[in-house]
Amino acid sequence: MEKFIWIALFAPLVGSLVAALFATREKTLFTGLFTSFMLAVSMYASLKLLLDVYTTGTTYHVELFDWIVIGSLDIPFGFIVDHVSVVMMSVVTVVSTMVHIHSIGYMEHDKGFNRYFSYLSAFVFSMLILVMADNFAVLFIGWEGVGVCSWLLIGFWYHKESASWAANEAFIMNRVGDLGLFLGMFMLYWNLGSLQYDVVFANVASLETSTLIWIGSLLFLGAMGKSAQFPLHTWLADAMEGPTPVSALIHAATMVTAGVYLVIRSHELYALIPEVGYVIAALGAFVAIFAATMALVNNDMKRIIAYSTLSQLGYMFVAAGLGAYWVALFHLATHAFFKSVLFLGAGNVMHAMNDELDIRKMGGLHKKMKATSYIMIIASLALAGIFPLAGFFSKDKILEAAFNADAILIWGTLLITAGLTAFYSFRLVMRIFFGEQNYSDKDFHPHEAKWFAIAAMLPLAALAIIAGWYEHSFIEFVTKTLPSWEATSLTSSTIWTLIIITSATAIAGIVIAVYKYKNGGFSKSWEETFFYKLLINQYYIPKFYEVAVSKPYKKLSDWIFRVIEVDLIDTAIDGIAKFIYKVGQVSRPIQSGNLSSSLRLMTVGLILGLLLALVLALLQGAK
Repeated sequence: MEKFIWIALFAPLVGSLVAALFATREKTLFTGLFTSFMLAVSMYASLKLLLDVYTTGTTYHVELFDWIVIGSLDIPFGFIVDHVSVVMMSVVTVVSTMVHIHSIGYMEHDKGFNRYFSYLSAFVFSMLILVMADNFAVLFIGWEGVGVCSWLLIGFWYHKESASWAANEAFIMNRVGDLGLFLGMFMLYWNLGSLQYDVVFANVASLETSTLIWIGSLLFLGAMGKSAQFPLHTWLADAMEGPTPVSALIHAATMVTAGVYLVIRSHELYALIPEVGYVIAALGAFVAIFAATMALVNNDMKRIIAYSTLSQLGYMFVAAGLGAYWVALFHLATHAFFKSVLFLGAGNVMHAMNDELDIRKMGGLHKKMKATSYIMIIASLALAGIFPLAGFFSKDKILEAAFNADAILIWGTLLITAGLTAFYSFRLVMRIFFGEQNYSDKDFHPHEAKWFAIAAMLPLAALAIIAGWYEHSFIEFVTKTLPSWEATSLTSSTIWTLIIITSATAIAGIVIAVYKYKNGGFSKSWEETFFYKLLINQYYIPKFYEVAVSKPYKKLSDWIFRVIEVDLIDTAIDGIAKFIYKVGQVSRPIQSGNLSSSLRLMTVGLILGLLLALVLALLQGAK
C-alpha cells in the first residue's frame, strides 16, 4: 500500500507543475482537465488507503529521505497514515477534486486560467504534506506552504488593490500565529530532543506542567492564526476577494481546518493541560456566537458564508478543548461537505448575476436556478443542524460535550449560536432564491451553471446528507488513534432532551427567517440602530486595528526610516564614504608620475621612518 501514499501525496504536485508550464500562455483547457484528473487520482489513492486502514487497522509510517541531520538533531522527511491523517486526506482530496472540476467552468473566461490551476493544486499538495507529516518540522513545511498558496490565490486578481490588500492581510496575520507555532516547536525540541510525533507524545508527560502550558499555548497560537480565531480573525472574511472556488477550498478542506487538526493531532499534550483546553473551548464558544452575529446583518453573499465558517470553527475548538477530539474531527469532516457546497453554489449565483454579491439585489432566482437552489437549501439545512442531515449529528455532539462537561455557559452560547446559524443561513436562501425580484431583467440574465459544475456539487451535497449516518462507524474507526469520548455523566433522557432543545432552536431560526424574508425582511429603521451598526462594522474591530495598530506602526516605520535609516545610518555610511573619497583626493598628487616629486616623497618617508625608529628605541631604553 506504500505506493498509494506517494500517489496520494504527489499527484497534486505533478498537476501543479504541469499547469505551471503553461502559466504564461493563454487559457489551455488541458491544464484544468489534467489537474482535475490528478486530484481524482489522489482522491482514489486516499480512499484506497482509508479502506485499507479501516479493514486491517494498519498504520503506515514511511520516510522519503533524511532531511536535517546535525549532531543529535535528526529529522527525516517522513509521513504517517493512521486513522486521523487518512480521514483528513480523504476529506481534502474529495472536496478538492470537486472544486477543481467546478473551477473549469468558473474560471473559463479568466486570463489566468492556467496559473490558477497551478496554484490550486499546489495548495492541495501543501495541505496533504501538513496532514500526513509524522513530525512537527514537516508539518511546518506544509503549514507554510498553505500560507503561501493562500496568499497567491486570495490575491489572484492582483491588479485589484482590494485583492492584493486582502492577500497581504491574510499572510501577515498568519505570520503572527506561525511565530507561536515555531516557538512551541522550539520548546518541544529543547525539552524532549525530538520533533517526531511518536517520540514527543510518548515523553511529553515527563515535562513540568508550566512547560506544558507554555507549549500548548504557543501551539494553539499557531492554530488561532490558521483557523482565524479571535483576535486573528479579520483576514478570513476579507479573503473573499479571491475566486469563489478558492474560498470553498480554504473554508472547507484546507487552511482554516489546519489549526483544528493541529490541536487534534496534539491531543496527548492537551489532555495533560485541561486548563488550556478549557480556555480553547471558551474562546471557541465566543468565536461561534461572535461570528454568527456578524453574519446576521451582512449583505455580502460570500462574507455571510465566511462568517459561518468562522462560527463553525469555534464549535470545533469547543469540542477539541473539552477533550472530545473525535467529535471535533467529525464536525470538521461534515462541515467540509456542506460548506464547500455553499461556496460553490455562491459561485454559480455570481456567474448568473454578473459577479453581484449583494443579496439585497437578488431575489426570485429559484425559478431560473433550480438545481443550485435545491443544493444550497440542502447544504443550509445541514449547516443549521437539521435531522437527518450531517450537520445535525456532528453539531449536536458538540453541544452534548459542553453539557456533559458542566460548561453550561459554553453550552448556552452554542445553543443560541445554533438558532442564529439557522436564521442567517435561511436569510441567505430567502434573499437569493425566493421573495421579490430585486434586479432588472435588462441588466441581468440569470442562468443555471454548466452541467459539470452542478455534477461536481452533487457528491458533496450527497455527503452533506448522509455523512452523519456513519457516526458509529466513524467513532469506531478514529478512536483507534484518538481517545474515546462519551457523555458519561448524561442519561439517555437528558441527551434526548438536549437534542430536542437544539433542534427546536434551529427550526425556530429557520421559521423566523422564512417568515420575515418572505414578507420583505426587517424594516429600514433596524439599520439605524446602534446594534445593527455595531454588527455591520464587525464590532469596529478592523477600525480598532487600523487606529491602534496599523497607523501607529506606519508612523513608527516612517520615523525609523526618516531618523534611523536616513539621518543616522545613511548619514554615517555616506560620511565614511566621503571621508575616504577626500583622503583619496588629498593623496592623489602623490601619484603624479614626476620623478623629482617621487624622490622627495621617498626622502620624507625615510626621515619619518627613522624618527619613528629613534623614538621607539628611546622609549625602550627608558624602560
